[in-house]
Amino acid sequence: MRVFVVAGSPQAEPPAELAPAPDDRVIAADFGAHHARAWGWPVHLLIGDLDSLPAEDAATLAGAGVPIITAPSAKDETDLELALLQALAEDPVQIVICGALGGRADHMLANVLLLARPNLRDRRAIIADGAETLQLLAGGETPTGTPRNLSLAGAPGDLLSLLPIGGDAGGVTTGGLLYPLHEETLYLGQPRGVSNVFTGTAALVSLRAGMLLVIHTRGN
Repeated sequence: MRVFVVAGSPQAEPPAELAPAPDDRVIAADFGAHHARAWGWPVHLLIGDLDSLPAEDAATLAGAGVPIITAPSAKDETDLELALLQALAEDPVQIVICGALGGRADHMLANVLLLARPNLRDRRAIIADGAETLQLLAGGETPTGTPRNLSLAGAPGDLLSLLPIGGDAGGVTTGGLLYPLHEETLYLGQPRGVSNVFTGTAALVSLRAGMLLVIHTRGN
């Protein structure tokens, strides 16, 4: 089972190549319920302080028997963070975060940096919005001693950007990209890893140390 978590960015787009299957779950964070309904997705749980969701949406979901967890407006966590904690409690095989990009810069950056939470770092967690997919690769070694890696499926001409977060990213090696890297360091604050290009239908990124935000943009 996958869990789709729909956030409330005002400029959200549904993922271009992802949608819930019948056995998946959809958790909406406040205004994310409005997006899910507009996209034709079911809502299995609504959570948040409900300060931005139209009353009509809330009433429709309540009338349909959708469970609603109402949080206080004065809280430490964002609505999306509460929804992610609920998703983690359900132990899914993957968490797909939607509706998290666009809108205010502080909200967007806070949403993206949720991928660096320790309890998400070793999960299959992605942010998917329109043609863009974001995920975090944390460096280290596998049990066989090889660097941790990430395989991506795409198409020739797709873009792939690698951005270090929290510090420099060391031992970066890539495959299937126009501008290859071989055991190199990407330095925090230097956007060298932006806008690489798929040469085929697959790309590989491996990382020995640090963290990389991996951003795949389809259809370029």
